[in-house]
Amino acid sequence: MGEYDAGDLGKGAIQSSRLSSRVFSSTQDASNGSNSWHKYVRAPSSRTVTPKRVVSTSVKGNVSHPEGCVDGDRPTVLSRRNSHDEIPGFIVDFGQNYAGYLNIKLEGRTNSSTQRPALRLAFSETLEFLTNRSDFTRSDNADSDDKLNKIVYHGTDQVAVKSELYTWKDTFGCELGDKICSDGLHGFRYVKIWLEALPEDQPHTTSFGQVDIHSVTLTYSGFLGTSATFTGWFECSDETLTQYWYDGVYTNDLCTDIFRESDVEPRQGFTPTLDGKVVLHDGAKRDRDPYVGDLAVSALTAYLSHNIPAAARNVLADLADHQREDGWIPPASIRGYSLPLFDYPLWWVICSYNHVLHIGDTGYLETYYPHIMKTLDVFYPSVTDKTTGLVTKGLSNTGGYGDYAFLPRSGAVTYYNALYVLALNHAAELARHLKDNNSADRWHERARAVSRSLLERNWDQETGAFLDGTSCTAGASGLCPTHPQDGNSISILAGVTDKEQSESILKYLNTSSARPYGNAFFDNDALSPGFSSRVYPFISYFDISARFDSPVSSTIATGFDQLRRLYGHMANSDPGVTFWEGIGEGGEPYEGPFTSMAHGWSTGVVPLLTQYVLGVKPTGIGHGTWRVKPLKETTGVTWARGVVPTPQGEIKVDWKVKDGRFEMSVDGPEGTEGEVWVPVNGEGDRVTVDGIAEYDSGREMSSETRYDEDGYVTFEVKGGRHDFVAIGA
Repeated sequence: MGEYDAGDLGKGAIQSSRLSSRVFSSTQDASNGSNSWHKYVRAPSSRTVTPKRVVSTSVKGNVSHPEGCVDGDRPTVLSRRNSHDEIPGFIVDFGQNYAGYLNIKLEGRTNSSTQRPALRLAFSETLEFLTNRSDFTRSDNADSDDKLNKIVYHGTDQVAVKSELYTWKDTFGCELGDKICSDGLHGFRYVKIWLEALPEDQPHTTSFGQVDIHSVTLTYSGFLGTSATFTGWFECSDETLTQYWYDGVYTNDLCTDIFRESDVEPRQGFTPTLDGKVVLHDGAKRDRDPYVGDLAVSALTAYLSHNIPAAARNVLADLADHQREDGWIPPASIRGYSLPLFDYPLWWVICSYNHVLHIGDTGYLETYYPHIMKTLDVFYPSVTDKTTGLVTKGLSNTGGYGDYAFLPRSGAVTYYNALYVLALNHAAELARHLKDNNSADRWHERARAVSRSLLERNWDQETGAFLDGTSCTAGASGLCPTHPQDGNSISILAGVTDKEQSESILKYLNTSSARPYGNAFFDNDALSPGFSSRVYPFISYFDISARFDSPVSSTIATGFDQLRRLYGHMANSDPGVTFWEGIGEGGEPYEGPFTSMAHGWSTGVVPLLTQYVLGVKPTGIGHGTWRVKPLKETTGVTWARGVVPTPQGEIKVDWKVKDGRFEMSVDGPEGTEGEVWVPVNGEGDRVTVDGIAEYDSGREMSSETRYDEDGYVTFEVKGGRHDFVAIGA
């Protein structure tokens, strides 16, 4: 498993990796002998990370040698003699976002025999939200009466500096009873350090004296994704897109960690059934609890970059083990597995499908297939309107249930039903694998019936897109006159719409919802103020996927445009590198300082570039069969190469376009079969495979070759290396 072992992430990392699929091999050396992608990797070289600088404008009061704690030349000294002196302090910048524990090597001096000089520490992912309190600290999420977890009341961790030279390590807990407390792990780029005591810490600390700070470091907590740990990688001619891929992986690495009681979601999120196991948390600083909806993106990022499938499997299995009798699957361990979300049982089905498809974990499928059946055949039929056949939020006491964004929705919502269709179709594929053809047939038929009803009820003929489906008096049809990104894009991916309807949806959304920082998840504010300005990278993944699935070059181009606007805005804004939970009006973090600026569900750029630009997707369990189909419209990308890890071995792809000539090599694992789609322009094109002419001007030349009307010639191949050349007329 590369460098990933129990010593990397803590106890349980190895023992929790019980998979039926074969362990993937490490890919330290790229195909074609190239390691040029290593320069894009963002992970630190070790778990001990040093700061990049002290923010010069942040130095206040009597601070000597402020850079000393960074460069090690001499100590940084903070001193204050009386209340008239300005409080001394400064801000340390670690250069990019991290998740981990602060360490300070220091010693203090004071004239008091009983009090020690006190430091306060505020952490933030951005400078904008760094004040005299952290942008977020774990105690902020704890219930007001939870004395075990709500130990920090002013948004800062506290240090009572000893008189000898020593290293203080940020650890969850209090030093003396309920005084001098710290929250431990933080997600941050910046930390503000200043000399001040809290009144609550009296009589143990003082705001006066001197503190010598010899060094400041952090101990990195997430997956240490150095270049040697990558089992899959991506590179293309557009260096900016390539960097986004690795920034997405790094964002996911910060969220990949051991489930620990000391830093997990404090609102009854701890569970012994996950304790010590590697998981995919939602975010680095906040929502350190694995929510299954997020895995629809973050797990794909993990599968395609590092050999840590257990981080997803542990979560999926644990949630299934807590399934309710009525078939409902909890979204996460928060509130003792009781947080009521309406859509997340469907995301659990979809993520289970993704896990089996990518990893080949048939043991998981055999164990949890009954849970899939119970979800689809018990819970969702209980919330289905018998007249329309549509899943309807509000039935069976589900009116108070939320969803991925706790939106004020009710009724036969397009998003819920499109997601239902997608889950039914995926489950049917798993049923076929298990030879449960009866379930496969009825799930497919139910998906078709829901699709027909959804089009009949929620399709807006005037705009050529789906309405949200929520009832309100503002709409002439009784439905709110608003069109969502989630339901519309997922309906395309689920096959609810035909080609003409799909193109209409994508054209409308691009016209009505494009913003400088991505595409908004609603076209107006009919459902709630600010929705037409809000961008969720999580939902944008499905929107861009639908565009990349389009046969129309101009539509594919809008996918690239949206991807560049979305990830470009985040990459070029503080904190840089990592990708945000959500973006609000004016391109600001959508929930201010509370916003997670490193969220796994926002890493869709990784599967988008691997599965569409490189072109590799699994089509059978564990990549037993696969497809390579690079986009025919790449908006300036002239070459791409990379590796996709599979249980059978690597799929290596390398393609380039030059002077009207398309060249591609595909190398798949022995014992597998693939379908390779070569883009062609039309009449006069010729394609050779391994030097042999296989296609010429629309005339198929072998039984394994066919021409697709969308502009591809398709070949069926066995594992091993194959070289394709397409030459235009």
